[in-house]
Amino acid sequence: MHNYCAPQSKHQRERFQLKETIVTISSEEQYLPVAKHAIESCRRDLERFIRRDPFFASTLDEYHCRKSAPEIAVRMGDAGSAVGIRPMSAVAGTIAAIAVEAMVDAGATYAIVDNGGDIALVNDETVIVGIYSGRTDDVSIGLEIEPRESILGICTSSGRIGHSISFGNADAATILSGDVSLADAAATAVGNAAIDVASIKDAFSILKGVKAITGGLILLDGHIGLYGRVPVVEAPQRVEYITGALG
Repeated sequence: MHNYCAPQSKHQRERFQLKETIVTISSEEQYLPVAKHAIESCRRDLERFIRRDPFFASTLDEYHCRKSAPEIAVRMGDAGSAVGIRPMSAVAGTIAAIAVEAMVDAGATYAIVDNGGDIALVNDETVIVGIYSGRTDDVSIGLEIEPRESILGICTSSGRIGHSISFGNADAATILSGDVSLADAAATAVGNAAIDVASIKDAFSILKGVKAITGGLILLDGHIGLYGRVPVVEAPQRVEYITGALG
């Protein structure tokens, strides 16, 4: 519940909930059912897999899937392992990515799925993604995402907001990557390591050697740390556009 996209006037925006998954979908109207179907399908695959192997959902360590595992589990396992953490750290971003991929396959050129602050998007016009730190007295910042044809992940973890597991104290740790699952897992890993302002540089060291990550930022106690290419702009807080998440 830490990132948000303000809707564009020509696009539909719909909130959709399936069990613990709470998303906001933005696109042309005909692509909204495509996203919902993709979410339902990949969640069903993941639930079946977890029933067969409950350890996948409970472990705090890396998990390497067998080739017979469903695609969603493989993506989550690979993403978590890339930064040394649990596969469930990538669940929200992976679901968002699969939904946007389905929309693109159906012909969408503007598609955003915000899964509780873990966002997958493709956009044929400039989009501002707001970063919500929970501090209404701070200067509000956002990321200006220029038009692109490939899917981008913008995922955020927080040690102070939301229900997801975090061992750090960052108001927000945000990662950008073309691999949305990796962005989600890396945001968690970086957020776990951001204990105080002095630890921000060390937190970003987790990302060294992970080539698919293009940028990151940490907001902590009024300080901002940046990594790689991060298109930061000032943006008004639009709390009404934040998608709440239960996990």
